[in-house]
Amino acid sequence: MATSFKTLTANDVVSTRNLLHESIPITGTIISGTYGTYPNGTNIKNFAHGMFQSVYDYPVLSSSANHIFDLTCGYAATSSLSSSASTQNAKKINLYNELAQVLVGFDENGNVRRFDRDGDLTGGRKLNECIFINFTRLLMKDEVKKGSFALTLGCARGVPLAMTGTVVVRDSDGEDSYKVNSPAGEYGILYMSNSAGLATPGVTAAPGSFPCGLLYYQAGIAVLTASVFGSLLSASAQPLFDPYGATLTDQLCRNTLVTASISGTADAFRHRIANIQFNNTTELNSTVYFCRANHNEFNYSSNPTYLSSSRLVFKNNSQDNPVSYVTAIGLYSPDNELMAVAKLSEPLKKDPTNEFTLRVRLDY
Repeated sequence: MATSFKTLTANDVVSTRNLLHESIPITGTIISGTYGTYPNGTNIKNFAHGMFQSVYDYPVLSSSANHIFDLTCGYAATSSLSSSASTQNAKKINLYNELAQVLVGFDENGNVRRFDRDGDLTGGRKLNECIFINFTRLLMKDEVKKGSFALTLGCARGVPLAMTGTVVVRDSDGEDSYKVNSPAGEYGILYMSNSAGLATPGVTAAPGSFPCGLLYYQAGIAVLTASVFGSLLSASAQPLFDPYGATLTDQLCRNTLVTASISGTADAFRHRIANIQFNNTTELNSTVYFCRANHNEFNYSSNPTYLSSSRLVFKNNSQDNPVSYVTAIGLYSPDNELMAVAKLSEPLKKDPTNEFTLRVRLDY
């Protein structure tokens, strides 16, 4: 340790912020293939409360299993599906309200806002019947990278033939296209097109321009309207839902959302996922300290081996320059309390004939 301290000024300290990204591919094989065979799978965990379903990448009881996301569904109390005769009706309404108040917030009268298709919250179409995908922090880290999300869904009737007609759901590529009027942070609108990137039957909007949900980047939650299953590749196929989300037109799917449990709906949706792809984001904040040792500084050491009989062991005679070897840098608080130590890969020789600047970086 050096025999004196040196105060760092504002010119010696700089803070930086870097975003690190990792590609996360979640294939249908993981979700509903090898371990997730329909209707149940060894990598699926359902709970007694029946509020959501957890999906793992390996069998749940395996020590290698990683929790990757949760699936649930819900609808607004004003939805045409809301009825005392509906299975788990109260839970589905409560789930919708719980997620809405966290992700959308409350209006000026204290009422929970409903999910808004275009995100302006001032009116327009609402997402009344929704499926929620909640990604774990293990996958998304600090947030989902904007413009990287892609979800491929099989929309043909029946689970065995589901992948014969697919749609791709994406968020916008523009960094400035996201919304900031959510209490949960930034979010973007999800748009869909069929697997060939063409306009979907019955939808007059341009390919990839039909809004079908919302993606909350920091929360890691994708909100999909149930009407996403109205976009089939075959124009002759009967749509599962009204493409414009006004009403649910297919009785079979209406029965699924009304009569099936939340876990049952999650099973049906999970086996229509062909692929999920996105990049996660890790925010790395760094503080860089430039520790400058001038020619007349830190040429001595307080190490006991530096002296022998009160004489510097590195000097052959009294006229030689003092010499020290820098092996570590200590960062101290204003109260002279040691806060951090940076070790050098090899000792640096320091004497009055040289000077150097050591760059110390703290990541957090």
